[in-house]
Amino acid sequence: MKTMLLTKSNWFIIGPVATLLGFVMNGIYLFMDGAFSIQNIGICIILFTVIINLLLLPMTIKQQKSMKIQAVMNPELQALQKKYKNKRDNASMMKMQEEQQALYAKYGVSMMGSCLTMLIQMPILFAMYQVIWKIPAYISGVYSVYTNLVNKLLTTNGAQEFLQQFATQARVNFDKLGFTSNTIVDVLYNFRPDNWSELAKQFPNLADIINKTATETEHINSFLGINIADAPLSIIQKGMANGILPLIVAIAIPILAGLTQYLSTKLMPQQDQAGAEESSMTSSLKTMNTVMPLISVFISFTLSAGLGIYWIASSVVRSIIQIIVNRKIEKIDINEMVKENIEKYNEKRKKQGLPPDRISGQAKANLRNLQNPADDEEEDAKREKRLNDMKKSTEYYNNTAKPGSIAAKARMVQQYNEKNNKKK
Repeated sequence: MKTMLLTKSNWFIIGPVATLLGFVMNGIYLFMDGAFSIQNIGICIILFTVIINLLLLPMTIKQQKSMKIQAVMNPELQALQKKYKNKRDNASMMKMQEEQQALYAKYGVSMMGSCLTMLIQMPILFAMYQVIWKIPAYISGVYSVYTNLVNKLLTTNGAQEFLQQFATQARVNFDKLGFTSNTIVDVLYNFRPDNWSELAKQFPNLADIINKTATETEHINSFLGINIADAPLSIIQKGMANGILPLIVAIAIPILAGLTQYLSTKLMPQQDQAGAEESSMTSSLKTMNTVMPLISVFISFTLSAGLGIYWIASSVVRSIIQIIVNRKIEKIDINEMVKENIEKYNEKRKKQGLPPDRISGQAKANLRNLQNPADDEEEDAKREKRLNDMKKSTEYYNNTAKPGSIAAKARMVQQYNEKNNKKK
């Protein structure tokens, strides 16, 4: 089996993960073929999606727990942000950071906890996309279907020039990647039925092996009457030429891809914004949850149907898992969850040789006042009054000091210092 050709950046970020997931996908295909004599990529994609999402379940539960705690602490976090909204001096920013850290420590969560979980999941999701997009690169049984034909085309005059016209739709660049077994397979895997006919007419001496390869490819890619390597839009453009079922399936795949993705986002826990100003991040998230399903519909029309099937299966599985996780999270006592988080957090600090994280007294006092901004305003007013009283007392003391007295001499020293400071 070939190794999928990736750019250097993708290789170090996505490549190793895609290779690992490719072993899973290949194992599913070999199992289905050996146990049930089923050679069908569509079924393998669905089973592959179910297995990977189940493997990600612990991360999903951890992320949902973090989001629940975030929802509970969100009013306090918003109050903290409101308190320092118009304060940009270093002292205020440092104080805000201290209180924010204290707030997270209070609930036993990390500021980067949920983001870290998402960052771990992202390479896995992109790698899954790569595996689905380049099936022959990871499934040995599929790659072997093309081996005999590819070997013939490599030694046939004019084969590269003829296949060049189909390379664009397969996103293959012969000039950059070369005319090799791997690049030819990438092109042939994206062939439509009429492309196979054109290839057989162009090279009549290879007609038998071309037709045999086309039949085997159609067999493994056939799903609900369509070839999953075809784009739904190309199937729709043919109208009723292939029958009513392929047309219905081609229309349904992009629509279901968008609807199921929208459903999965609606099942995700939403932050309660009642009585609070909606943050720009929350607004952006809502917009993305609306736009992304629409983008999925558009992309599913233009790319291979296999990707649309993957998106549908993935969204359906995520929705089912989300319903189960939501019920599990609802039964969890938030106080027990916070206590458990604090214990785990301090246990990690202990292993690092650090003492348990304790909230400073000043931070505790500030946290108690977060829910009542009026207390903060009253404290600021008192502080301002004390400063004014001190200023008035100093002015009165300096103005009424007798000549030659200690106060007068102190006043002279103060004036001397002020004069030198101005010169500096």
